Parts: sequence; structure tokens; C-alpha cells
Amino acid sequence: MHTPPRGLVYAIYYTALAVIAVPVNIVAIVILSRGKCGLSRCISQYLVSMAATDLLVILTAVIINRIPAIYFPGSFLSITPVCSFSIALIYAARDSSVWLTVMFTFDRYVAICWQKLKVKYCTHRTAGIVVSVVCTLGCLINIPWYFLHEPLYIIDNVPWYCKRAGIRSSFLLWAIFDWIDRTMTPCLPFLLILSLNALTVRHILAASQARKRLRSCPTGERQSDPEMESRRKSIVLLFAISSCFILLWMPYVVDFLVLQFQVGYTVTGYTDPRFILRESANMFQMLSCCTNTFIYAVTQNKFREELKLLMKFPLQKTLRKQLLPPKK
Repeated sequence: MHTPPRGLVYAIYYTALAVIAVPVNIVAIVILSRGKCGLSRCISQYLVSMAATDLLVILTAVIINRIPAIYFPGSFLSITPVCSFSIALIYAARDSSVWLTVMFTFDRYVAICWQKLKVKYCTHRTAGIVVSVVCTLGCLINIPWYFLHEPLYIIDNVPWYCKRAGIRSSFLLWAIFDWIDRTMTPCLPFLLILSLNALTVRHILAASQARKRLRSCPTGERQSDPEMESRRKSIVLLFAISSCFILLWMPYVVDFLVLQFQVGYTVTGYTDPRFILRESANMFQMLSCCTNTFIYAVTQNKFREELKLLMKFPLQKTLRKQLLPPKK
């Protein structure tokens, strides 16, 4: 994730990603925090937290790590302790973002499939606890990354850049930690999200058929079902977020699987197919940190309305200033 890329494509991509992703996530946080999108406080809590962690991924992985490596090689951020700290932050933000997506999927699964448990679990308070636990564990679990790198060069007693420490290859505990990290993010989340969505779909299909039979009219007229309509909107949002996550993280999973068959393979340069695959996986993975806001805009009418109001506000403020008479 932290190997500095080179080339015009990487420079343009990461610059554009930073320019788009930062304001997009800030807008999502502002709109969802207002609580006027017709979503429950529980859902809003998860979505705000997901947008916040996505923003942290962009700040740490793109703005602090990628862009300086491309435009300002050899800067203060390349000193080994700073580099190691930024790597730990990247993994902490990444894991928090991924597992909040999993917990959001689980929350919607409970809300749809377990009506009795929904009353106790799908609450604003529970969501706050889950978010706090996920983010805390995301930070604590990734502390070892700070110690898993060593300087690439030492110039005038100053360590520069980060390379894989020899202890990661020679010490079994570090090798296990590295493998578990890859499995926990994103392989296990992949399986959990796919499984939860499959169970949710099966429940929805069964419930829909049952409700249609119960609500069928003797005259043959179709009756509106507010509960099913509300559930449909929730499902569209859930599946859109889950599908986007799976598609954009798929190259990262492929990279992980390829790595298992290329143990000991050494990347020879920036044109090496192995490096291109790894960097492409990172590019798609980071792209997932700015897609949720577009999903909200497409699937949620009230979110679009709030977005329009937010965009009109600066213009309205400017017009009011121009129309007001000057102060004497």
C-alpha cells in the first residue's frame, strides 16, 4: 500500500482522487449529520462514520503518503519514523472503513431479518458503541505496523524511507500477523458481506411472497404497501454500498491470492507486472473511499434535496449581500 508509485498516470489519478474525495466525503458528513435525509439515526450514524473513515483513508494514504512520494520525494514525510507512523495510520483507517461497512451490512441484516432483535440492536446508542469499538480496535491492532519497517537508507545519521524489515521474514509471529491482516481485510469482510446479503435477499423474497398473499384483494386490485416500500429503499442503499465495495476491493483480493502463489517473488521495478497489479489494486481500493456519496445521491431523494440546498446556500448568501443596501 505504501510503496511510492511513479509515472504520469499515478500523478494524475491520485491528485484527482484527492481533489474529488475530500470535499465529497465532507459534504456527506455534513448532510447526513443534519439528520434530514429520511434515514433513521442508527443508519445515519453508520453512514457518517463510514464517510469519516473514508476521509481519513484519503488523507493518510493519498495526501500524506502517495502525493508527497510522487511530487516531493525526499521530503520530511520520507523520514523512516514518520513514514512508519503514516503506514500504521493508513492501515488503521483502512480497517476501520472496511469493518464499518461490514457492521452496517450486519445492522441492516438484523433490521430486516430479525424483527425482535431489531428493537434492541438497531438503535443510535448501539451504533455509537459499535463504531467506537471498531475504530478503537482498528487503531490498536495496527500498532505493530509501526515496527515492521526499517530504513532503506541512512544519510548523515538520518533514516530515510521504509522497507520491509528482516524480522518480518525471519520471525514466525510477524509472518502470522501479516497473513492475518490480509485475511481480516478484506477477505473475511468479503465473505461476511456476501453471506449477509444472500441471507437478506432470501428473507426478503420469502417475506414479500407472504405479504402479497396476505394483502391480496378479492377484486384483484393492487394495494400499496408502505412497509415494503420503506424496506425496498433500505435494501437499494445496502446493496449499492455492498456491491460497490466488493467490486472495488476485488483486485486487492486477487492480488492477495496471486501473492500466495508467488512466495519470495521480488518486484524488479515500476513496470513489473506484479507491481502494476498491486498498485492497481490500491488505486481501486482507494477509489472506494469516495463512491458512497454518489450512491447516496443516486438512491436517496432527500439526500439529493439536501445536496441541492447545500450547493445553493453560498449563491443565496452572495445574492443577499448584493441586494442589501450598503451600510452608512
